[in-house]
Amino acid sequence: MSRSGEKSFIEWICHSLPPQPHSIDHGPGDDTAIFHSNAELPSLITTDLLMDGVHFHLDQTHARRVGYKAMAVNLSDIAAMGGTPSLCVVSIALPCTNGRALGEELMGGLMDLAREFEVGIAGGDTNSWNGPLVVNITLLGQASRKGPLLRSTAKPGDLLLVTGKLGGSLGGRHLDFKPRVRESRLLHDHYNLHAMIDVSDGLSTDLWHLLNASSCGACLKQDCIPIHDSVYEIQDARTPLEHALYDGEDFELLFTADPAEADRILQDQPLDIPITLIGQMTSEKEAQLMAPDGQTHSLKPQGWEHRLQ
Repeated sequence: MSRSGEKSFIEWICHSLPPQPHSIDHGPGDDTAIFHSNAELPSLITTDLLMDGVHFHLDQTHARRVGYKAMAVNLSDIAAMGGTPSLCVVSIALPCTNGRALGEELMGGLMDLAREFEVGIAGGDTNSWNGPLVVNITLLGQASRKGPLLRSTAKPGDLLLVTGKLGGSLGGRHLDFKPRVRESRLLHDHYNLHAMIDVSDGLSTDLWHLLNASSCGACLKQDCIPIHDSVYEIQDARTPLEHALYDGEDFELLFTADPAEADRILQDQPLDIPITLIGQMTSEKEAQLMAPDGQTHSLKPQGWEHRLQ
């Protein structure tokens, strides 16, 4: 990995951090951190920063949709841990021109989703400047009584499952997706899951996040990967499968369970969205993509990553 990549920078931060206080059970490296407060259950905390021109284009959409997405991406992180969101703080850098109207519209979309998932808005910060719109939310939640789901606890032999369908999100779905908070809690409460991550950077990249954390490999079945209908309307050089593997911002749940439990989940289909078996964890510490004829090819992480110089 080049030193200019986001992943390399994050790895440098993780290796450079001072010793963590005892209240932090699980720091950088998962969808949320885990810490102990005075609550009975472990607490979760996550944060996401969204910028005009990177995560959305304000000249192509409404600020209300941006506010909705800003809350939704944080809720998706809590969902990936099998947790329940509780409260957040919101920080906004507003453009000087038309900033008040823009801020009200953005907060309207943000508050719509906060009400739906019973998230309290405890405060935050606002600034104005001559740059583009920037919004950051820090969201707190609680782990379930079974504890938080991690990326690092998948096992060789586990089956890999995913909710919903993948690919084509940048056609607009990335601004309006429904975070899988309720779906995650239902799965975590009723089944014995081993590991989970949300698909934000693309299936190939987030799979590798899970593999690296769990020191495992995986083999995906090419013809089993669920492809969103919107992908087939895209006319570019990528195949539908490549869109499903690499587009990102699907915000579905990728998770593992042992074969018997996975079979029970697949038979029950307990959600309002489909759950699909897409592969199996291995011990080889590499990712393979199996074609319908049985031939396998190396699967590299080619989803989204911020570029740094």
